[in-house]
Amino acid sequence: MAARENSVAGLGSLGPSEVVAAAQALSLPADLYGNDPNIEMIWAMKAYQHAEVYFNLISSVEPRLLKLTKVDDLIYTEFKASFGDLKIDIVDPEELKSEQAKEKWRPFCMRFDGVVEDFNYGTLLRLDCTRDYTEENTIFATRIQFYAIEIARNRDGYNSQIFNRGKPTAKG
Repeated sequence: MAARENSVAGLGSLGPSEVVAAAQALSLPADLYGNDPNIEMIWAMKAYQHAEVYFNLISSVEPRLLKLTKVDDLIYTEFKASFGDLKIDIVDPEELKSEQAKEKWRPFCMRFDGVVEDFNYGTLLRLDCTRDYTEENTIFATRIQFYAIEIARNRDGYNSQIFNRGKPTAKG
């Protein structure tokens, strides 16, 4: 955990020219890099930033009112049609990562190629929607999997618990 915190804190120590260089590096085809640990760290930091922004958003705005993409309705409809029985309040990692799950997710994800920008980028997804992003409560997923599950959590009221946690309760 400490190593992860140090790598995430490293993003804040980048200067403007280093941030530009990192952004340019991320725009190049992945096959040019192989398994370059520096690029992997940049991707991890980018995923962490996305997670942090999203969690702050659902903590500050009623999640049922959020629109995450221009095609939220399509994502939600397709997700419910393909994964209507998937438990979204507490996601089982096997429902995303097992070979059987990957076979089911692949066609779903590919429907959004050219529809949702960066649909296949790596993104952090909370397993238990009542908890924050922590090492134990986070899994790496594609951006479209994140959108599908989080749009459903928002619309179905699961993420409202995060928003309501910071609000004072009425005393009667």
